[in-house]
Amino acid sequence: MQGMRVTAKADYAVRAAIELARHEDGPYKGDELAQAQEIPLSFLENILNQLKSAGLVRTQRGPDGGYWLARPAGEITLAEVIRAVEGPLVGVRGERPEDVDYPDGARTLQEVWIALRHNVRAVLEHVTLADAARGRLPADVRRLARDEEAWHTR
Repeated sequence: MQGMRVTAKADYAVRAAIELARHEDGPYKGDELAQAQEIPLSFLENILNQLKSAGLVRTQRGPDGGYWLARPAGEITLAEVIRAVEGPLVGVRGERPEDVDYPDGARTLQEVWIALRHNVRAVLEHVTLADAARGRLPADVRRLARDEEAWHTR
């Protein structure tokens, strides 16, 4: 394992959704969104289509068209956005941790992966797009991020 990684796709999807949360007053043009968050337009359009398929984003064509959130930003979590473009938050060899079967001697790994998923969820399901757009993260998330150990790489 090379470490937990947030893919470019997940990062771009969250950034695009946060940008939409910052502009809830109407449709936001795709090219303006791409420029605001420095995301390649072709990549962004694919991401926005996935977010639309997941019911997180709505679109309208035409000169007054664009993209906007399908629900209020305070009701959409970062976990939902990431799942829409990447699938489950934590997988083991492409499977859900509870579906992985290990031989004797390694069975406890299943519990480790499930605990890892629980902790990832504890952060990503607790932060909404509104939180991120306003720059006001929940206190428990801020506390985790401010822990000195969180900033050390190993």
